[in-house]
Amino acid sequence: MGRYPNSGGPIVRKVPEGDDRPRLVCDTCGFIRYENPKIVVGSVATWEGRILLCRRAIEPQAGFWTLPAGFLELHEDPTEGARREAEEEAGADIVIGALLAVYTIPRISLVQLFYRAHLARPEIAPGFESLEAELFTREEIPWDSLAFPSVTWALRHHAEAPESGEFAPFTNPAGDIGDYRPGIPARR
Repeated sequence: MGRYPNSGGPIVRKVPEGDDRPRLVCDTCGFIRYENPKIVVGSVATWEGRILLCRRAIEPQAGFWTLPAGFLELHEDPTEGARREAEEEAGADIVIGALLAVYTIPRISLVQLFYRAHLARPEIAPGFESLEAELFTREEIPWDSLAFPSVTWALRHHAEAPESGEFAPFTNPAGDIGDYRPGIPARR
């Protein structure tokens, strides 16, 4: 498992005193290295009723369509992260609105925050992680080519949310934990 850099002690997985689950612990100094979930931030961004989607150029799910989203960086505000991801993946300048949803994918210890947003201007262009960036009407969305279940959830929840922005954020559909099969579109 490695060594703790400060003391040089070996890192072992064990239940520390006063805890209830195994952690990564330095066997020399007792330092606990906590492993915590990753956070993804993204947006359902619109321009004149059309929704911004990106076709992935990277795995997982290369070639499938997704919302602009990605991992939150250290010391980054979630709304700024969502803006950054839209710029990186679609060349989009977006204005963040209400928090649309908080989804959890327990299998990979992931928490996803999706915001409602609108484009400040209609110009978009695929970034290095995207093959294409396009604006779709709801009827044009490539439902059978969406990359992840949470993309489908966010698009549906966006349609259900009142325009006023006064709603509690959505969560995973009942009983759905966000599993997908690589290379297979998300369930509709």
